[in-house]
Amino acid sequence: MDKLLEVNELTKQYSQGNVLARVTLTAVDGVTFYIKPAEIFTLAGESGCGNTTTAKVVLGFEEATSGMILHNGKPQTPKEKVWITEGVQAIFQDPFSTFNPLRTVDRYFFETVQNHILAVSKGQAIELIDQKLRLVGLTYQEFVGKYPNEFSGGQLQRISIARALLTNPTLLIADEPVSMVDASLRMSIVNLFKKLRDTLGVSILYITHDLATAYYVSDRIAIMFRGNI
Repeated sequence: MDKLLEVNELTKQYSQGNVLARVTLTAVDGVTFYIKPAEIFTLAGESGCGNTTTAKVVLGFEEATSGMILHNGKPQTPKEKVWITEGVQAIFQDPFSTFNPLRTVDRYFFETVQNHILAVSKGQAIELIDQKLRLVGLTYQEFVGKYPNEFSGGQLQRISIARALLTNPTLLIADEPVSMVDASLRMSIVNLFKKLRDTLGVSILYITHDLATAYYVSDRIAIMFRGNI
């Protein structure tokens, strides 16, 4: 069985206090799971259970205290996280904090295209951006030249997903992606994840405390509690 992502005995600890009175907090305690290609795998649990910390370590934002993470069989090391920006992309909880309110959203897309050399001309870049926006139910004309405050939370989260899709990732890590979206729009976002899995073969690590959406969208669910699965 192919495994796109493997997390083996992952532990993350934080130290608090001074030299004389130092306390060690274990946020993630020996967590093991895997994600297959074209699968939605959910880490569900209450706030503070360790699922967001797990996502941060997988993304390379935090370093593991112990354990191993492999992507397509390749181990993640502190010095080598090339796959983070190539095969893996992140979608965060608050779409409004993802974008600078003083910059138009299309600038982020053109910068991603330029940084990853995804197009050789502006016309080709616009075509690529429009293609990804259409996957999430938007078009280039609807968003070009606009600022983040000109969109609803649901639209801006869709734009975040489209931006993540520019590099054709194999894995999306979505950390509470619907918790700050209106209840009426939450199902449209989780249905979009299903569509991306089925049409593009993208795998999704879905982090949530909402068991209703977890049961609806997931192929498999792991429940976290006090740092354990």
